Amino acid sequence: MSAFSNSYGGWIVFGIREKKTEGKTAYLIQGVEHPEKIEQDFIGVLRSNGKFNQRISVQPAKFVIDDKTVLAFYIPMSEHKPVYIGIPSNTFLRVGSGDQRATEYEIRAMQRDQAFGKKSNEAVFGSSYSDINQASFQDFRSYLRAFNPELPYNTLTDTDFAVKTGIMFNGLLSVGGLLMFGNIDAILRYNPDFLIDYIEIPGSSIHDASIRYTFRLNELENIWEYYKAILQKLRTRVDNPYSPRTDGIAPDDNTQLYCIREALVNMLAHADYFSEIHSTVRVYDDYIDFQNAGSFPVNLDIVGQTIVSQPRNPNLLRFFKLAKISENGGYGIDKILNWKNITGCDVTIDSDITKSQVRFKLPINVNQRQSTSINVKEVDSELSERVLTLIDANNRISIAELAKATGQSKSSIDRVISALKKNGRLVRSGTARNGRWMKV
Repeated sequence: MSAFSNSYGGWIVFGIREKKTEGKTAYLIQGVEHPEKIEQDFIGVLRSNGKFNQRISVQPAKFVIDDKTVLAFYIPMSEHKPVYIGIPSNTFLRVGSGDQRATEYEIRAMQRDQAFGKKSNEAVFGSSYSDINQASFQDFRSYLRAFNPELPYNTLTDTDFAVKTGIMFNGLLSVGGLLMFGNIDAILRYNPDFLIDYIEIPGSSIHDASIRYTFRLNELENIWEYYKAILQKLRTRVDNPYSPRTDGIAPDDNTQLYCIREALVNMLAHADYFSEIHSTVRVYDDYIDFQNAGSFPVNLDIVGQTIVSQPRNPNLLRFFKLAKISENGGYGIDKILNWKNITGCDVTIDSDITKSQVRFKLPINVNQRQSTSINVKEVDSELSERVLTLIDANNRISIAELAKATGQSKSSIDRVISALKKNGRLVRSGTARNGRWMKV
């Protein structure tokens, strides 16, 4: 009962016996005696306050087969999780065809989900208008004037605009307003774990990558800044035909970028920002993964079959809708799934209690991949020679100084240094702080 209530529901059937013979399974109609009493007792236990921490919903059904009575009870997914037996550690989940005890982390995730659709609208006590990052805020307002010019809020003062859009109320920022437009220092005071990650990995998985990554996004101020930076990086990875709009996406766009953008907004608007898991975009050679903290907001069995709009953070989604960046009324999932029609490549969605993932298979052929590999090698070769020249001039130069002098990231310089050492062209003498480089 606990497992069905905490997962996606299930049936309990009385009066059927399972028989296994030589690896084969058969189900025999056995029936039950005194079906009315069994039904009343069973429902009575589920509806009482003694066994479980809350009453469990149940939908009974009765069947008569070969003059034998079979009772069936459907246990739907509970709106109030976790459902447990006596104490929270007796919380169970349905995994495959079996039940497993939930971990402490999964229990905490279910408890956070009780604020689903509410948390982002709560006030952040101790916050104020001064905690808004003005560069992000004004950039957002400029974006609205460009791409939603008919919005009446465009003529309001900054503080009135913040109130009307739900960024703040009663002088306090909302959780969503802070996360979307706040200064990073103010965000980290409220939520020390706030981070959104973007990583480019050369290979088909973390395990077969030649190096850990070729690019990793630096920490940014807020969700709006992460959205812009990540979209700009993704633009270089997928089909992105010319558009007269400055954001590169036409109003009736049907390109790969439109599908990818919808997945990015879906990730940012539905993330559980108080989970230990960080929302991450991983770009591999042949697919892109959007991994999100928190379960997918709808039952995956009905994804693509119905119009569903259940945002975990409603005001975050509203900010994107005001900018006409996200679809309305649940059609965003259809845009994501349209990837298959556009590219012929699969898009898959997976979810459990603690996290969810959307994966886009990329339409990359062997020749393209080889070309990309060659270009990377050429760039690395050129950078290697520049690094060696700088070391010639100053054999005590630091990684940070090399990065600044070449205009590259520290991770790129680390990669080049590692390659030069491996190839026997460079060695390090002394400590990391006081040592020096020696060319071989």
